[in-house]
Amino acid sequence: MIDKEQEACLPIPVNLELFNSHCELPYGLKTHHIYQAMTEFIDFLGFINVQLKTKDMSRLESFLMPANFSSIVGEFMNMSIPKYCRNLVKNQYHNGHPDLIPINTFPENAVQYSNQGIEVKGSRHLNGWQGHNPEAVWLMVFCFDSNTSSDSIKNVEPKPFVFRAVYAAKLNEDDWTFSGRSSTSRRTITASVNKNGFRKMKSNWIYEDPSHL
Repeated sequence: MIDKEQEACLPIPVNLELFNSHCELPYGLKTHHIYQAMTEFIDFLGFINVQLKTKDMSRLESFLMPANFSSIVGEFMNMSIPKYCRNLVKNQYHNGHPDLIPINTFPENAVQYSNQGIEVKGSRHLNGWQGHNPEAVWLMVFCFDSNTSSDSIKNVEPKPFVFRAVYAAKLNEDDWTFSGRSSTSRRTITASVNKNGFRKMKSNWIYEDPSHL
């Protein structure tokens, strides 16, 4: 009998042939740098989940809150990409913006806010990406599919993590729609990439897996 939970412990590998060799990327970043970082995440998640399985524990994506797991995907890219692209470094300022900045451009490679660099996000969605403010900056989104912490209640079967697509573009402030909030709302203030911003991202796709779009 097939153990679907066991199979789901091993993420689907990144396919090098599905990268767009004509996409535009800044700061000397290349598609093979992104491929290496994505593959490193696949190895990381597979290793963690296999170890959890030996202790009869849930996979990482199956017990973390969805937003927390998406943050892990993004933060892993922020850590891993500079290992392969030496022109970029993780912003050392706590909650600094953007996530990746040009190396040796700011004191101690830390800046609270700049329009130089790349903001990186992990998302289960292929559109509707959000940030806290409308900002003119490069945005790179790693779209993926995986189980979530609510799947067991919904009787969703185990499935392996997979990168669905990666999109990036230099966005302007008018490529965002500011959501704001009312004086009585507790919702986090957000801005969303609008249709124009999405077209920029989509037309400059970096990676797309047709079998998971």
